[in-house]
Amino acid sequence: MIFRETELAGAFVIELERLEDDRGFFARTWCEAEARAHGLVPDVVQCSLSFNRRAGTLRGLHWQAVPHAEAKLVRCSRGAIFDVIVDLRRGSPTFARHVALELTAESRTMLYVPPSFAHGFQTLEDGTEVFYQMSAAFHGPSARGVVWDDPTLAIPWPAAGNRIVSERDRALPRLAEALVRDGDV
Repeated sequence: MIFRETELAGAFVIELERLEDDRGFFARTWCEAEARAHGLVPDVVQCSLSFNRRAGTLRGLHWQAVPHAEAKLVRCSRGAIFDVIVDLRRGSPTFARHVALELTAESRTMLYVPPSFAHGFQTLEDGTEVFYQMSAAFHGPSARGVVWDDPTLAIPWPAAGNRIVSERDRALPRLAEALVRDGDV
């Protein structure tokens, strides 16, 4: 595995290190020892799959509040996504800054999302699947979110003629309101 830290400390783009031959290739997609060596939370206690029928489907921006904050390893297993993370660690020099990148099934690149980061994505192809490995189980009362188009975050989402956003995600607060209301990223 090849770990490339993003400009948000603790968040990594992870590329596969392929062992190839005539049959194809073999690659590890997770290694506890390598994760720990890079300062990542190595625990995986839950995995989830998000299937999205249409391009332009937007999910997020979501996180779980402390003490149920979770690290995530995100991989696009079918199709392609525009993936976004936002640093919500109070006192971080990159607080409220984001990183955005394209993850595709073809590239098999992954994104490690540290605890106390918001995460969201927009699908770029019909029939897109996103696979998550999480360090903490989902805890409904700790679920938090911020609206995807908050102008203070200035995320350059791809144009989508027919963007599909759930009612729940459209009703999420802006970041300033979420922080005042919760205070416990």
